Amino acid sequence: MTERDIRSSDEARLGRIASRLLPDPEPIDQLDNLEPDWMPEGGFSRPPVLAAVLIALLRRPAGLQVLYTERSTGLRSHSGQVAFPGGKLDPGDRGPGDAALREAFEEVGLPQADATILGYLPQYFTGTNYLITPVVATADPSGPFTLNPAEVTDVFEVPLRRLVIAETFGTFSMQRGGKVRTSWQIDHDGHRIWGITANLTRRFADLALSGEEPW
Repeated sequence: MTERDIRSSDEARLGRIASRLLPDPEPIDQLDNLEPDWMPEGGFSRPPVLAAVLIALLRRPAGLQVLYTERSTGLRSHSGQVAFPGGKLDPGDRGPGDAALREAFEEVGLPQADATILGYLPQYFTGTNYLITPVVATADPSGPFTLNPAEVTDVFEVPLRRLVIAETFGTFSMQRGGKVRTSWQIDHDGHRIWGITANLTRRFADLALSGEEPW
């Protein structure tokens, strides 16, 4: 298949993906009914922290790739783990989409002009009391990524085609609060994706890639 054929097939696939996403972020008006991915002992004493992550589908000559980062080991939370670019919503953000694109620029130097939002996934409520809106976007990086070492130590890409294969997803078990908890897990080229990021990846695969045949 030529690069032109790959690009044509990818554009058709992106159109189908966009049709399966939410056109707007879910409203934040049902906080009492939220169920986290795990509930800490004693529950929560404050409202959840609003956050957004960017699931960036990068156009590459070999086909669409999903962008992941490795968080700096100096960070207080989730240090050294694999994550999507993202973070808390700032007062100046116009919404989750704006926040996710801002964070991607701050973390890896992806210009906002290089990305186009396709849509949104349902909110994801974490046991650490974050309410995350996943933002799905295409991106044509105009140059190499420039990492912010205070936040990110590495970036890597996973071919989108891997996410339609059931065998890509394993499970990861951890012990927290005396209980064993399980998340999805993806191993790719020496990187291990687990926890929130793997769960969001699986949710994206289940919702946005539903019906796609392996290619």
